[in-house]
Amino acid sequence: QVQLVESGGGVVQPGGSLRLSCTASGFTFRMYWMYWVRQTPGKGLEWVSGINPGGSTEEYGDSVQGRFTISRDNSRNMVYLQMRSLGSDDTAVYYCTYDRDTIMSQGIQVTVSS
Repeated sequence: QVQLVESGGGVVQPGGSLRLSCTASGFTFRMYWMYWVRQTPGKGLEWVSGINPGGSTEEYGDSVQGRFTISRDNSRNMVYLQMRSLGSDDTAVYYCTYDRDTIMSQGIQVTVSS
């Protein structure tokens, strides 16, 4: 069955950085676009970033453009999200998924707070 497990979240000060990782199994990872999405109680589900199967095309939401970098390692079935210059608006539960409109995993909490 499909399994996606995120790691690397936590509490970080404003302006800080975090790197999220996602390990995938149960599907042919290298054939799928992969996405990071995030959810906050007041905002609902927000698409953050996506990367094509080969890793050559990256897409970013306006709110994270220039601060976040998505990458993937198809040999390890992993996708990453490097987050920099974090602010309070980045506080959310982050999910990796191959369906950008669907939460498929437990997610990982990122809290930006001083």
